[in-house]
Amino acid sequence: MRVAIIGSGPAGFYAAEALLRRTDAVVHVDMFDRLPTPYGLVRGGVAPDHQSIKAVTRVYEKTAARPTFRFMGNVCLGRDVTVEELRRHYHQIVYAIGNEDDRRLGIPGEGMPRCTPATVFIGWYNGHPDYRDAKIDLSVSRVAVVGNGNVAIDAARILLRTPAELEKTDVAAHALEVLRHSQVREVFILGRRGPEQAAFTPVELKEFGDMEDVDPIVAPEELAGCVIPEEGSSQQEKNLRVLQSYATRQTGAKAKKLYLRFLVSPTEIIAGADGKVAGLALEKNRLEVRQDGSVSARGTGKIEILDVGMVLPAIGFAAKRIAGVPYDEKAKIIANEDGRVVDPASRAVIANEYVVGWARTGPQGLIGSHKGASAHVVEHMIADGAGLEARELPDREDIDALLRQRKVQIVSFSDWKRLDDVEVARGELRGAPRDKVVDVEAMLALLAQH
Repeated sequence: MRVAIIGSGPAGFYAAEALLRRTDAVVHVDMFDRLPTPYGLVRGGVAPDHQSIKAVTRVYEKTAARPTFRFMGNVCLGRDVTVEELRRHYHQIVYAIGNEDDRRLGIPGEGMPRCTPATVFIGWYNGHPDYRDAKIDLSVSRVAVVGNGNVAIDAARILLRTPAELEKTDVAAHALEVLRHSQVREVFILGRRGPEQAAFTPVELKEFGDMEDVDPIVAPEELAGCVIPEEGSSQQEKNLRVLQSYATRQTGAKAKKLYLRFLVSPTEIIAGADGKVAGLALEKNRLEVRQDGSVSARGTGKIEILDVGMVLPAIGFAAKRIAGVPYDEKAKIIANEDGRVVDPASRAVIANEYVVGWARTGPQGLIGSHKGASAHVVEHMIADGAGLEARELPDREDIDALLRQRKVQIVSFSDWKRLDDVEVARGELRGAPRDKVVDVEAMLALLAQH
């Protein structure tokens, strides 16, 4: 069986591992990525001050070392190769493209300077090639981060870290320079629902209390009506205990403040005389319980103006549309039923095409949770693939020849390891785990030299 996996993030690597470990089938995997670098979200999304999470790449390296695995970086589906061509060269295709687009607030003023989607901010400080030239203006003292998930927390934490804390991380050099001169002193994390519905994880929330120069602040009235459990191990219970500890804590003398606010929705981004963000109109919400027991936020009509100079919406992600790949417009994911790709209108299964990770489910679950989820989809692939290997395919190297004909410089896993060595050596110069090469052309030029 020959399988193409599109995307080299956690879900893609876990699918490759599940396929290559099988004893009931011989599987050859070609993993494509539009960037020359593997690991997707682990490299471009995980915060630079969370190095321990990035250690998971060692597991992916073991998968990449298997003789029937090939990494083909710097190959973009839809630009360098079409879905039709992949169908001719592979028995099955797995889409593991993640969620690279952000969801918008859809309110007046959203496009103005200093209103930047958190995806752009995070890509910028992580050295993602797509965002290396983003204009991030940190000359303001107050920033609003809209959203109640870990992305919002990551963005707030990086804004509030001291330069000394950041220097020890693999934050991109261009971002480190801007963050060193940042004027940001107060960050507001804004949730439209209540503390009990917040999606961040307790470990991330608790980290604010251990930062060098930040006081986390929760006004006691933000927790009014919440039953704070003395014990309990659910995420919600742990979050409430951390929030209560912040609400009862004396505000210290630290230079920077983090405010956690709940039950507010932005209704308009307000421009100053210079046309840039000068404030955010917030509507106070109340919670309503739906018939199915779920909770939704309803506006009360009461508006306040929050004086901020920058807004970072962090309200979710969407999968990118790729020509030839069925897309679910409502859910903003690849159209699928339990990982089998389907026609979005008729819901008929498209044979031999599958989807894993956030492109399948939307942005949910921590990195480790994708291991089981990808393995589950691989079970479908094996069940559906009985007898497929009898279908004659072109030689495995024919796809390489096709790409080279189109002047595509394919980056292999051993090429990536050479880039990796360069980045680690550069990082040592500043006492950091690595200093990323952030420009695709520069990466390819480096590889051409060696």
